[in-house]
Amino acid sequence: MTLVDRWQRSMMDNYGTPPLALVRGSGAVLTDEAGKSYVDMLGGIAVNALGHAHPAVVEAVSRQIGTLGHVSNLYVAEPPVALAELLLALAGRPGRVFFSNSGAEANEAVFKLSRLTGRDHVVATVGGFHGRTMGALALTGQPAKVDPFRPLPGEVTHVPFGDAAALADAVTDATAMVILEPIQGENGVVVPPPGYLAAAREITTRHGALLVLDEVQTGIGRTGHWFAHQADGVEPDAITLAKGLGGGLPIGACVAFGAAGDLLAPGLHGTTFGGNPVSCAAALAVIGTIANEGLLDSVKRVGERLRRGIEALDHPLVGEVRGAGLLLGIVLTSPASKDLADGLRDAGFLVNPVQPNVIRLAPPLILTADQADAFVAALAKVLA
Repeated sequence: MTLVDRWQRSMMDNYGTPPLALVRGSGAVLTDEAGKSYVDMLGGIAVNALGHAHPAVVEAVSRQIGTLGHVSNLYVAEPPVALAELLLALAGRPGRVFFSNSGAEANEAVFKLSRLTGRDHVVATVGGFHGRTMGALALTGQPAKVDPFRPLPGEVTHVPFGDAAALADAVTDATAMVILEPIQGENGVVVPPPGYLAAAREITTRHGALLVLDEVQTGIGRTGHWFAHQADGVEPDAITLAKGLGGGLPIGACVAFGAAGDLLAPGLHGTTFGGNPVSCAAALAVIGTIANEGLLDSVKRVGERLRRGIEALDHPLVGEVRGAGLLLGIVLTSPASKDLADGLRDAGFLVNPVQPNVIRLAPPLILTADQADAFVAALAKVLA
C-alpha cells in the first residue's frame, strides 16, 4: 500500500487525495516515495523560505528543543522576545507583536484588535483570502470558500481589489478596519494598480480606521522586501505574517504599530502555543539567513529572470506574468492551469494551479538561476 493509499484511507477528504507523496527534501529539491526528484516551485505554498532541511533552521530548532521547548505565555522565553524585537526593527517602527500558529490566527487576532477601536464595520476585498477559521473567513472575499459556512461574524463589506474609488465609498467614520493583501495570492497573484496602498492609507486615515495589510504570503522577503508594503512607502497600522516566517515550522504574527499596538489588554486574547520557543528559533534563523546571504536582492534577480524567461517563450497560451520577486502568477489565455501543472510535475517541477487560468510560483528564496532556467526550459517543452 502506498503512502497516497494510506492518506486516502485515514485522512478527512477536505483536501481530496493529493497525487504525490513526498518523503524528503534538500534545498529546493524534493523526492517522492518512488525516488523521483522535483524542483519545488511552490515552497509549501510560500512557506519554505530557505527550502528544505536548511542547516541554519535544523541547527536552530535542534538547539532550542534541546534547551527549552514549550513554556506557554505564562512565562517569558528568549526566542519570542528576540523575534518580536527583530520584526519591529525590520519594520522600522515602534509597536508590539502577538504570536500565533498560523496566518488565519494572526488575522483572527487583528479582527479582534479592530473591535477594540469601538467600531465594528470592516472593509475587505473581493477575491481576498485571509484564512479559513470563522473570523478570517468572514474577511475572505471568495464565495466558494465562504458560502457553505454562513452566517459569519461581523459586518464586513467587500469591495473590488485595486479600486480606490470603491474603497473610498465603502469606508466611513464607523469603519474599524480595512484589511488588504499587497498582492492577492490565492486569487491568482493579482497585483493592484500603482498608488493603491497609498490611497488606502489616506482613506483610512481620513476616517480614523485601521489599515491592516495581510502579509502572510508576501512577507519575509517573498517579494524582495522584508514586507511587500515597504516598496510603496506605506505605513499600515498593523500587518499579519505567517508562512515564510517559520521556514516550515508553524508560526504567525500580528504586528501592530503605534497606538494600535496598545489595544490588547491582559485577558483579551491568548493562545497556548503562540510564540513557541522552537518555532521562534526557526524564524530567527530564517530572518538571519535571508539577511546574511543577501537573499532579498537574490529574490529580485531570480524572480525577474523567471519573469523574463517565461515571457520570452512568447507562447500563445501565456498571456502575462504578474507578481513581484518570487511570488509570480503565469496567467494563461485559457483555463488550462491544471493540465499544465500536471505536465510540469511529470517533467520534475511542482507548481500550483491556483486558479483555472493561473499557475502560481512561490519557490524557496534560495532558488538558483540555474534552477529558474531549468524551469523555463521545462515549461517550454510542456507548452510545445
